[in-house]
Amino acid sequence: MMRRPSNRNTSPRRRLGRNALIYAIIAVAAIWIVGSFVSHGNQPTKIRFDSFISKVGDHEVKTAELFLRDQRIEGKLSNGQTYQTTFAGDGDTLSLTLTKAKVHVTADPQASSIFSTFLTSVLPFLLIFGFLFFMLNQAQGGGSRVMSFGRAKPKLVTKENPVVTFGDVAGLEEAVEEIEEIKEYLANPSRFQAMGAKIPKGVLLFGPPGTGKTLLARAVAGEAGVPFYSISGSDFVEMFVGVGAARVRDLFEQAKATAPAIVFVDEIDAVGRHRGAGLGGGHDEREQTLNQLLVEMDGFDVKTGVVLIAATNRPDILDPALLRPGRFDRQIVVDRPDLRGREAILHVHAKDKPLSPDVDLAVFARRTPGFTGADLANIVNEAALLTARRDKKEIGTSEMEEAVDRVMAGPEHKSRLITANERRIIAYHEAGHALVSHLLPHSHPVHKISIIPRGRALGYTLTLPTEDRYLVTKAELMDEIAMIFGGRAAEEIVFGDITTGASDDIDKASRIARQMVCEWGMSDLGPIAMGHRDAQPFLGKEISHVPDYSDRVAAEIDDEVRKLVEGGHQRARETLERNRAQMDLIVDRLIEQETIEATELERLLEGLPVTKAERGKLLEQPRVAGRKAPSGRRLQPKPKPGLSPA
Repeated sequence: MMRRPSNRNTSPRRRLGRNALIYAIIAVAAIWIVGSFVSHGNQPTKIRFDSFISKVGDHEVKTAELFLRDQRIEGKLSNGQTYQTTFAGDGDTLSLTLTKAKVHVTADPQASSIFSTFLTSVLPFLLIFGFLFFMLNQAQGGGSRVMSFGRAKPKLVTKENPVVTFGDVAGLEEAVEEIEEIKEYLANPSRFQAMGAKIPKGVLLFGPPGTGKTLLARAVAGEAGVPFYSISGSDFVEMFVGVGAARVRDLFEQAKATAPAIVFVDEIDAVGRHRGAGLGGGHDEREQTLNQLLVEMDGFDVKTGVVLIAATNRPDILDPALLRPGRFDRQIVVDRPDLRGREAILHVHAKDKPLSPDVDLAVFARRTPGFTGADLANIVNEAALLTARRDKKEIGTSEMEEAVDRVMAGPEHKSRLITANERRIIAYHEAGHALVSHLLPHSHPVHKISIIPRGRALGYTLTLPTEDRYLVTKAELMDEIAMIFGGRAAEEIVFGDITTGASDDIDKASRIARQMVCEWGMSDLGPIAMGHRDAQPFLGKEISHVPDYSDRVAAEIDDEVRKLVEGGHQRARETLERNRAQMDLIVDRLIEQETIEATELERLLEGLPVTKAERGKLLEQPRVAGRKAPSGRRLQPKPKPGLSPA
């Protein structure tokens, strides 16, 4: 089968004030531009003072504005033309002369001069200042103050408003026990101080995405009984240099002012990455933020009672100075839950949903090894959505089953038109996977076969381990390679030709074989690790993989990989040729009803009839009758590679 930031609401008053400021700036700018054009379009004609006196005597001057400070005269002539001239001497005598000549005289018009000066000199600076104010206001998300960009804005949770408690956390017993000790120290420090114990300065939660790191921190906030400051690592990064470091300082100042307190930084890898890493060197602003964070953590006073909790799913890229004792003294792995943990998580997410009494969550916990808490929550939610879509009152087994299939392989493509010939090819392809997996002694039991298109796959075969296991043997890997080639081998046997649908099968089998040779020492080359990965996670996997072997050894590696792949292909072909009749039985049933469950597959291969009531029933016991339960390797099983579209 083919594999398949928070917006802050702005109040109406704030929005109105911001819009009014913008409109005011635009209006003033328009007035200034229009005034400039008008003033430049009506430039007065400059004349000599003796010519001006001559025109006064001839009664050609209509108005005169005397600027006594500048010794300047402006006005209009009788023909409507504007003029400008300068004078020397006593302005009062000149004003009297003009009045006698019946000229309308205005002495020292200060208002007009001030307005003109404002338009030409002061207004541009006001416009620039207003524009900067608007940009800063926008950069800070609207309504915040201009000079507050250096302040951290963490979300504060107190004991008066808990949202999540440890009772809402399931499947993380060890992590809860570790983190609960921090809460107890803050609540009753004397008990630990009597033993001479010091509170850890920092706690790092790391693990795969969706395992509940942030949920665990929220539970601490609900249980701690002390102020809990929550902020994301990306909130420290801003468009201005130095803002990140300033926000780190402000955050810890707020926490110390209300100590004892807990500071939670989610996705700390946004600011805590290894300094100077990557081809382009370091990022100076981010490194300044990290340096300030290191200083604040190192400068903690153990008596202040401030604890930093951080979460990340990439601990390998964090700076070593951040991980040393004295900063993050305690590192807690938040891993995928085991069988009991998955069942407990399913119960937590189903407690507020109408679940039918016939739904056994333990069965679905066994069906989902390697699933994270987020995956399990998605399954229960998808089941609830399907129940509402089907207009039912309770979530039944069929809805839960469908939800698991949707999460594993994607939604059904009911509208996809597949020809009868392609449908038969898909059926033989999936039957080949299922039959090889069923017959080989070290393969996982088959749980479901389907030729219904889902996601990017035209069909899939789902196999599940009987229990959670974390080691795998060479025999199990070789059986898995053979099972992967079961689909292609079935096409070769039945049709004498091959299709493009096995591309994902070939890729996966090749990767397993290469790992067996180069990493796990499961070949004739011996237990030698060949090709190491440079400790530089920023350059990409292909660049960071450094071959440490000669060209001759590289050719030997290729030969061993080819030997493992071709051996698995040959085993699959031989197994199917010996059991062709059983493969035909599976294909006929698949074409008839599109899906075969585990119980029906067992009865079909044993030659027993299957009633309609038993058809589609979930396999309640994961151990397949008459077979030794093989150990499961994969932490997150997916449907076996099926036929994918070309």
